[in-house]
Amino acid sequence: MEITLTAPLDMHLHLRDGDMLRLTAPLSADFAGAVIMPNLVPPVRTPEQLRAYAERIDDAMDGAPFMRLMTLFFAPQSEAQLLAAQATPEFFAYKLYPAGITTNSEGGLADMAQAEPTLRLMEELGIPLLVHGESHGFVLDREAEFLTVYRTLAERFPRLKLCMEHITTAAALQLLDEYPSLCATVTLQHLLITLDDVAGGALRPHLFCKPLAKRPEDREALLAAALGGHPRLFFGSDSAPHPRHKKECCGCAAGVFTAPLALPKLAELFAAHGAAERLQGFVSDNACRYYGLQPPPRRVTLCDTPMQVPPLYRGYGQSVVPMAAGECIGWSIKR
Repeated sequence: MEITLTAPLDMHLHLRDGDMLRLTAPLSADFAGAVIMPNLVPPVRTPEQLRAYAERIDDAMDGAPFMRLMTLFFAPQSEAQLLAAQATPEFFAYKLYPAGITTNSEGGLADMAQAEPTLRLMEELGIPLLVHGESHGFVLDREAEFLTVYRTLAERFPRLKLCMEHITTAAALQLLDEYPSLCATVTLQHLLITLDDVAGGALRPHLFCKPLAKRPEDREALLAAALGGHPRLFFGSDSAPHPRHKKECCGCAAGVFTAPLALPKLAELFAAHGAAERLQGFVSDNACRYYGLQPPPRRVTLCDTPMQVPPLYRGYGQSVVPMAAGECIGWSIKR
């Protein structure tokens, strides 16, 4: 069996910088493009920093055709600043992080009220807002508690293209159905695992991410929505590489590295549920329709030939352990 995808997109990707970028960028190049996260050290805050980062990505891709949808780290902005960002060809959206909620987010927003004048301008200018939607409450309740913020934003700014990033709960899906301006991304790991897979037995640090995987009923709701072709649900890997020594340690870094196996694993998942024909929408068409994107017309063919996931990706002085390291999965990319 084969599945041919046209212009698959990853709507939430971490490539990091420096030597880690050089290692991970080519491992993400099976996608035609991706939304690139800005939480570097220091964060990508200005159009100049954004252009420089896009150039470093191009260099790391080494000629692979790849559409970089670049994001800026959100802070309150003037109209002149927003127009300058919008005039930058590589710019796609602003990414809002609550302060200190995840990796390299210490400079994020501490008070949502401070954002409202900027969001009003973004609504008028048609600039999307992508949000890491978690509170600082009890870790399993953080997404659920943040849903009230999404609801407020959707009601106060009904024309703002607002993306709930990497949703993990059935409750987030219910909110998605209430407001047509909302969209959402969901990761591979949150379609496959629950918190029990992460910490129900021996701790598995390479499955630890933020937001945490939740309950079986949440996973099943997310999977049903993806397989069912929800028109405003997009694949966003949130593939987040960390050096092996920062995962296998006390104070384990949050992030799951899935970029090299995302498309084969998704093909395996959708085919196993008899929904292979809906994978195109999930990994490309839904996002293109919502945002008006025109990615490069690349085609990727996946086949039901097994592949062995490497136990480790190594290069440029870096080593990263992927999800499903050392395992055999049932599908692969036809080269």
